[in-house]
Amino acid sequence: MLVEDNPEDVFLTRKVLRHRQLDQDLMVAEDGLQALEALKKLAEEGSRLPDLILLDINLPVMGGLEFLQMLKDDSRFTPIPVVILTGSNINGDIQRSYDLGARTYLVKPIRIQDLALAVNDLFPEN
Repeated sequence: MLVEDNPEDVFLTRKVLRHRQLDQDLMVAEDGLQALEALKKLAEEGSRLPDLILLDINLPVMGGLEFLQMLKDDSRFTPIPVVILTGSNINGDIQRSYDLGARTYLVKPIRIQDLALAVNDLFPEN
């Protein structure tokens, strides 16, 4: 799942995931509330949850850190690894993200190689 409101960042992220053949079922939400509602719906239906959430912090409606807090407070979603992809290099945002359970924090503009490395760390090729 990608939680991102910038179409260019969505395009670039899809490109990296496509290269790793991880884009087949990519869900895209434009804000934290939309993402949370989609996850709850999947859980209620008994559908497969995302293997990874790529999350921007600066989002409309519900920001990324609020979403991350709610995500990690729900035991159904706690195991899903979260990679932060954001324009914020504020130490407080970085620390809070890790405190809330983010696995990786990447600051935009993100080099495709950096995103690929983060995905490789979570999903190593066999």
